[in-house]
Amino acid sequence: MKVSQVNITPIAITDPPLLNAAGLHAPYALRTIIEIVTDDNIYGLGEVPGSVGTSKALEEAREVLIGQDPFQLNAIAAALQARFGEEGASARGTAPWDQRRIVHVYSAIEVACFDIMGKVTGRPVCDLLGGRARDRVDFSAYLFYKYEGAGGALGFGTDPKATGWAAARQKAALDPESVVAEAKAMCDEFGFKSIKLKGGVMPPDEEADAMLALQKAFGPGTPLRLDPNAIWSVETSIRVGKRLEGVLEYYEDPTRGQENMGTVGRAVKIPLATNMCTTSFGDIPGAIQHHSEDIILSDHHFWGGLRASVELARICRTFGRGLSMHSNSHVGISLAAMAHLAAATPNLTYACDTHYPWQSEEVLVGGRIPFDDGAVVITNEPGLGIELDRAALAKLHQQYLDAGLSERNDEIEMQKVAPGWKFMAQRW
Repeated sequence: MKVSQVNITPIAITDPPLLNAAGLHAPYALRTIIEIVTDDNIYGLGEVPGSVGTSKALEEAREVLIGQDPFQLNAIAAALQARFGEEGASARGTAPWDQRRIVHVYSAIEVACFDIMGKVTGRPVCDLLGGRARDRVDFSAYLFYKYEGAGGALGFGTDPKATGWAAARQKAALDPESVVAEAKAMCDEFGFKSIKLKGGVMPPDEEADAMLALQKAFGPGTPLRLDPNAIWSVETSIRVGKRLEGVLEYYEDPTRGQENMGTVGRAVKIPLATNMCTTSFGDIPGAIQHHSEDIILSDHHFWGGLRASVELARICRTFGRGLSMHSNSHVGISLAAMAHLAAATPNLTYACDTHYPWQSEEVLVGGRIPFDDGAVVITNEPGLGIELDRAALAKLHQQYLDAGLSERNDEIEMQKVAPGWKFMAQRW
């Protein structure tokens, strides 16, 4: 079996005007879909955050992939390393999201290869990663401060015909009361049992007030998380953290850098989590030295794929770190890959993040993957258990062409609303 064809398709999916430390989401989120086809016409799917640069890198990777055996992941990795060198090992930069393009490229390729392997062997991907530790993967409600608007072609406008969560996702959420309303609508629709708020947007004490309002509304038994995206000083992180002791399940990246996180962790009686200060295997020694986090939020897109994430899980177990999963705006290919990885990771014991409720479009036959009482159920279907809806893919590719976006830039989007606004690595 050899790879005979590699199809790379950038898409744009509707995204509401969500706020974060870096600014404002554009009306569309960009993703890149890769389809690897073998000479016996079996195909596998992968998905990564999209940009012109990522698509270009995947196009270059096509030359390496043609003729490779999709089961031989070590050979593929070596060939990609020879092609791209050490670019994937470079620092992720100051943006809240990871921009290491070649790491993204390899993760997309590896997921697609695992999808092929599962189809060839008749086994789900989780079985190829060591077998399932669970049949249901719990996910968490992921709240955002946001402006009113549905995103996409409507932008800041709304669809008056929308009902249920589709209507709620259009509403503004700029204070504790509206954040609670957003949470109730999302949990009612999807059954989530834990809640995360993307912070770093409002003054810190206002965000603490929102967490206290969520605790009051949902009760002390509901796990709550707050993520300021590392935009607070150590002093602010400690002060606000003390307000939230006994409220938060974990405190995600309140401040920037491993040493600073370690300082906050020693001062505040809340477990610290990260997907910013420890994001590669090269970061592990510093994480242990500074005890910069108690929980690592893994992400197969950013750690180098599914096998690397399994390796990370073993390291977390060795050094007594908790483990959960970070998310970014995505369609069902990434959600399926996340779910299979989580199903095969025994020590992933926290509900995973997902942006999936904020998106409304899909590239899969049968439409969107359902949540059953807040969880994705792992079936026995081979591979990732999904199939590509080619008409839907073509429609979202055309939407990408029409949108005219080349990369994610939340600062530019925010400047359209607030001229002169600038991202700051430390704002409070």
